[in-house]
Amino acid sequence: MQHKPLDGIRILEIGGYIALPFGTSMLCSLGAEVVKVEKPEVGEDFRRLQNEESPYFRQYNAGKRSLAVDLKKPEGVALVKALIPHFDVVLENLRPGKAEALGLGLEDCRALRPDVVYGSVTGFGEGGPLANRPAYDTIGHAFGGLYSIFGDAGHPQLAGGLSADLVTGLSTATGVLAALVGRLKTGESQHVQTSIMEAVSTLTTDSITQAFELGQDPDRQSRHPQAQNFCVETSTGEFIAVHLSSSQKFWHGLCAAMERPDLTEDPRFGIYRPREANYFELVKIVEAEFITRSFAEWEKRLTEHDVPFAPVLTVTGYIESEQVKWLELADIQPDGLALMRPPWRFDGERPERNSRAPRVGADSRDVAREVYSEETIDQLVASGVLDDDSSQS
Repeated sequence: MQHKPLDGIRILEIGGYIALPFGTSMLCSLGAEVVKVEKPEVGEDFRRLQNEESPYFRQYNAGKRSLAVDLKKPEGVALVKALIPHFDVVLENLRPGKAEALGLGLEDCRALRPDVVYGSVTGFGEGGPLANRPAYDTIGHAFGGLYSIFGDAGHPQLAGGLSADLVTGLSTATGVLAALVGRLKTGESQHVQTSIMEAVSTLTTDSITQAFELGQDPDRQSRHPQAQNFCVETSTGEFIAVHLSSSQKFWHGLCAAMERPDLTEDPRFGIYRPREANYFELVKIVEAEFITRSFAEWEKRLTEHDVPFAPVLTVTGYIESEQVKWLELADIQPDGLALMRPPWRFDGERPERNSRAPRVGADSRDVAREVYSEETIDQLVASGVLDDDSSQS
């Protein structure tokens, strides 16, 4: 069996949706045991009445265990508190103050396990004038400044994908890993705090730098305003993206591929700054060249001249590409769902994901057995505090 870096680490996840579950799914892929605290019967909202068959739930929760317990009842909270000494990490993404109100806040958990790594994931942070507002991915994009730079001039455009949520999950996982390393050195508890607002700053860092360099906010454009990049159609209908950066080497390579050495001497395009100023004139020239040859011919020419380029793939095309297959990045399930493996290798091996997504309450009884007798568990199940679906898992 493959050894994973976090083998033996146990994480209790109290929350749902994407940001926190994506972060814990990364930690789960690295070997941590993740027990997901869910509502009885219905479980996490992203199950969407499909239980463990929901594609969204499977993507962010495969490999985890499900503890379905009613936290609105004192007996449910008591069970979770009894479990905390058995876990290295407790993570929650409830509204600010909700965990404390339940008796599952930072100090409550530290009293039960002094060296616990405790993580809080919020929308706007745990303080300040906006702390109590709800926040989801779209809110992160808008407030974090991303919509001000997406698309072209005019009405702000919404964006596909969930980059704000996903970068928050990665930020959470990174913070937890750092806290675990810190605990190895000091033996002390760490409180990891992040939010969608804070995590989005990692996506806007370049734009903030642009604002400083330009002395004004970047314009809304469908490209980086200082980048020498193009998205052009070939004669066979495929599109190619080209990115030259600021290196003259790549500009000369593109001109050679297009058999247009004259452009290297043109005062409008010869060096970086004039090329930047005359970008829209250059785009028309590049488009006119690319539409005359097939994708296969451009792939050959651009490769020969070492120009940074890529085909504009669909999401499915990306998953089915030979490079992704070679990297073993996607775990294709029998029904076709691609469970994405973590973006790291260790000694050449990529950690595999456990493709099983738990049914609601599939592990409730087993987890509760760590701290309660069978008789007590039966009473909790009978009273509706604990949802036991172990017989169907």
